[in-house]
Amino acid sequence: MEDLGNTIATGNGPRPWNKGKVTGSKPPLRPKHVWSIRTKLQIEGRVRDLAMFNLAIDSKLRGCDVVAIKVEDVAAGGYTADRATVRQKKTGQAVRFELTEQTRQAVDDYLRLAGKKPGEFIFTGGRGTGRSRQRGSTPDSSASGSPTLGSTRTFSGPTRFDEPKLL
Repeated sequence: MEDLGNTIATGNGPRPWNKGKVTGSKPPLRPKHVWSIRTKLQIEGRVRDLAMFNLAIDSKLRGCDVVAIKVEDVAAGGYTADRATVRQKKTGQAVRFELTEQTRQAVDDYLRLAGKKPGEFIFTGGRGTGRSRQRGSTPDSSASGSPTLGSTRTFSGPTRFDEPKLL
């Protein structure tokens, strides 16, 4: 039988995932990076992602607060307002911010394209108005993870890792 002291001393155990990586806070995006991301999203025609990115940059809110924004928070009268107020989930404080013309245009385009109404979340997970998407759960999947017989749902979005797309 092998001595446990020898295996621990030789370092054959699992390697930490962050060994050699820079930890802690990262530097903020520079204006040139923000513009290149916006340009890429516009060129690819990703209206929802552009609206979400612009709103996140203008508001400086956490991601969980950006996805919790409702239509009436930024576009009460049908068009996006110059200023908005959102209550942060973590601190409970109200944050007031201005929306740039570019952000207002992107949000207006997305709201019109998606047909969003007051009372709905602006950025839903693609399965309805009030439900968020959970990883790995689909209404058409059985316990084994394969689609059930007679399923008409198709998946054409990006998949995690290199999973094959169901068509």
